[in-house]
Amino acid sequence: MRVFASLDEYTAAKGEHLGHGEWHEITQDEINLFADATGDHQWIHIDIEKAKAGPFGAPVAHGYLTLSLIPMLVKDIYTIEGLKMGVNYGLNKVRFPSPVVVGSRVRAGAEILDVVDLPPGKQAVVKVTVEIDGNPKPGCVAETVVLFVA
Repeated sequence: MRVFASLDEYTAAKGEHLGHGEWHEITQDEINLFADATGDHQWIHIDIEKAKAGPFGAPVAHGYLTLSLIPMLVKDIYTIEGLKMGVNYGLNKVRFPSPVVVGSRVRAGAEILDVVDLPPGKQAVVKVTVEIDGNPKPGCVAETVVLFVA
């Protein structure tokens, strides 16, 4: 866990890779709950038997499920002391290079691409790569945009 004492210290780390978080196993229950929450019940996600015979050999997590795990996966990588809040501001680019099969372990790596002043704080663009254990291709690569307020 990298701890930044201030937003200025965080800003000075622009261009740095901040490391990796903990591994998280993707479960069928997690996939099913996401399907229920979003209404996306496509068979590749929730029909275990049909998915086993499908193109991925097992059910796969929704791309948006993988994307939505980013805050949880990044929380173990870094923190900034003295913040009032951090707000998701958006995304610049998102790709899902490889399917995340049920039972896979994923973790995030984070790199600060840019930090600029934006009232009432600083806006950061952080490239997050969601790695899949044992797979050379990531499950998700996203440029997240966050507004930090101290």
